[in-house]
Amino acid sequence: MSDLTGRRTLITGAAAGIGTACAELFAKQGAKVLVTDVDTAGAERLAAELGEGHGSATLDVTQADQWQTAVAAAEEQLGGLDVLVNNAGIEIGAPLTETEEADFDRLMRINVTGTFLGIKASVPLLAASGSGSIVNMSSVAGLGGAPLLGAYCASKGAVVRLSEVAAIELRAANIRVNAVCPAFIDTAMVDRLVSPFEAAVGMPFGEVLKLKQGRIGEVSEVAEMVAFLASEDSSFTTGSHYVLDGGLEASLL
Repeated sequence: MSDLTGRRTLITGAAAGIGTACAELFAKQGAKVLVTDVDTAGAERLAAELGEGHGSATLDVTQADQWQTAVAAAEEQLGGLDVLVNNAGIEIGAPLTETEEADFDRLMRINVTGTFLGIKASVPLLAASGSGSIVNMSSVAGLGGAPLLGAYCASKGAVVRLSEVAAIELRAANIRVNAVCPAFIDTAMVDRLVSPFEAAVGMPFGEVLKLKQGRIGEVSEVAEMVAFLASEDSSFTTGSHYVLDGGLEASLL
């Protein structure tokens, strides 16, 4: 178990799925968490469940002014910032030729621009902490192609490259930057992709899982990796991406 005692952490998209799992684990391991989401009520509810010492803020990651407000909330409610978890993201499950330009643009704004804006807005406080860590949520879809996930693959590939550049540029400020690349995880996002994915590959989703990654992953397993990268246990780790896929990427068949 990673030691996150006192690590002041802002998590985006924290009102559901992997974001919630991260918030709960971080709080359990001693971090002070600012729960942020476009779902204001959900963020407030989770922060209340986490208890004293934690906070919440409304955050649309595509809006630079809301990032400034969220970072200010971290300073006010947590006393500063040691960790940023750029978790917020969406998916599109459609062939590229059937993907609407507006939907593609929205996905890129949330998944890529949101990550960029978060890095930019958080750097002053992370640098002031003396040992900042940024963990960006990418995906195995950012490391290779998959049917129906062209837009998503493009966005998550960009997150990996953005993380590498940020790691190089922010090293002098003692800010580490890494990316996490999960495969199929038991979330509502994956649930929405099951039917179109089965139609595209001609195979039941459960069979694909058995062949490729053995089973579906759990949000708690992703949260554990994020916690490690946020902690000082990974103090010599930056500019890397970490795959959680049950062996999917290693499989040729």
